[in-house]
Amino acid sequence: MSEQIKFFQNVQTYVDQAAGFTKLPKGLIEQIKVCNAVYQINFPVKIKDQIKVIEAYRVQHSHHRLPTKGGIRYSDMVNQDEVMALAALMTYKCAVVNVPFGGAKGGIRINPKEYTQEELERITRRYTFELIKKGFIGPSQDVPAPDYGTGEREMSWIADTYIQFNQQDLNASACVTGKPIGQGGVHGRTEATGRGIFYGLRHACSFADDMKKIGLTAGIEGKTVIVQGFGNVGFHAAKVLEENGAVIVGIAEYEGGLYNPKGIDIDDLKKYQIENRTIRNYPKAKFIKQSNLLMEEACDILIPAALENQITKDNADRIKAKIIGEGANGPITPQAEAILLKKGVMIIPDMYLNAGGVTVSYFEWLKNLSHVSFGRLDYRHQDNAYNKIVDLIEHNTGRKITKRERDSLHGAGELDIVRSGLEDTMVNSYENIRDILKRHKKMQSLRTAAYVDALEKIGVTYLQMGVFP
Repeated sequence: MSEQIKFFQNVQTYVDQAAGFTKLPKGLIEQIKVCNAVYQINFPVKIKDQIKVIEAYRVQHSHHRLPTKGGIRYSDMVNQDEVMALAALMTYKCAVVNVPFGGAKGGIRINPKEYTQEELERITRRYTFELIKKGFIGPSQDVPAPDYGTGEREMSWIADTYIQFNQQDLNASACVTGKPIGQGGVHGRTEATGRGIFYGLRHACSFADDMKKIGLTAGIEGKTVIVQGFGNVGFHAAKVLEENGAVIVGIAEYEGGLYNPKGIDIDDLKKYQIENRTIRNYPKAKFIKQSNLLMEEACDILIPAALENQITKDNADRIKAKIIGEGANGPITPQAEAILLKKGVMIIPDMYLNAGGVTVSYFEWLKNLSHVSFGRLDYRHQDNAYNKIVDLIEHNTGRKITKRERDSLHGAGELDIVRSGLEDTMVNSYENIRDILKRHKKMQSLRTAAYVDALEKIGVTYLQMGVFP
């Protein structure tokens, strides 16, 4: 069996490595590891003048917390093993960042580029109907979100379909997150995973002693970065890193990679990609036909933000980055991680670093349940209070405060609150797993520390539930 089809086993391997650092009973560890519910669906959809059978999945990994939470991906590579692994990662991810959900994941085995918008809508609505029939979706049961190949559009179709079947449910719009703002979405959700990657990397790089061990100085400014994947996650991670002084020297996509040691203008590249539907022939960087080779170029930080199993035992030795920030789920296999750790590479694990998406999804879910936008009740009050403080400063100092200075102090709107909550989550969660790593002298990686953190939190919940007489 090749590495490419052992994703779920890879996750189990990491759990087993961490379990020895906990005091949880072996049976409880086994319960935490297994998927509680696996639903495979095959349904017919009319595509043009033919009937096509669509293969799809929804996996609920852990019911220790409800609802379960996890994205839905559209890809012709979707299979049960992958969806189970991603659902398990969601469980551990939610625990690490203290989001009160169990883990879940969904997938439809299609290439969305091969279908029209009307056909994708038909497939999405039928998939949602199948989930409704079996109780695999609902604000208190299972809450999907966007993932690879899906976005706001698909989430709006899911929400509308669910609401049509549950018109008496006041909280029906909380059945899915990642929705458009007009359908109950939250400001900051689209950028959330990428911005969370930035917050996590910035905080990890703030510890001078940790950076010294890998030959870097503290701080994110001036660090060279290569990003694999220029979709939603990769773009926003690169953009915010660039805005904060990092130099993006490489961008890899499925059709090839771009490299410029002086830096790539991220907004300019995104504009080019939208206009040309490719990054090929971008005039301001060298094109590398085999995009995987770009990951082997020298840089301070490598961010794999595409799919799983991108760094394996076959190419790990050639990776030159000093920090790898896992923007995707499972981009490094266990065998590759062992090689990288031996080389002294700092790996910031997926289950922490890309948790920005589920964190802000949690905020959206709370907004839908409370039926009020964040900041709506106190924005004006805060704004008036800041203006009074500025007026007082002007009166007591005789100094005229400029309009720009005054405008920088304002009440917190929804986007401000969401970003603040995300930053606080990423900072506190990193410090927690770093502390666990420091406490265990035999522990080798932040990933193991993150799994220990997750297992202990999940284990405590199970034991408090009293489900083990």
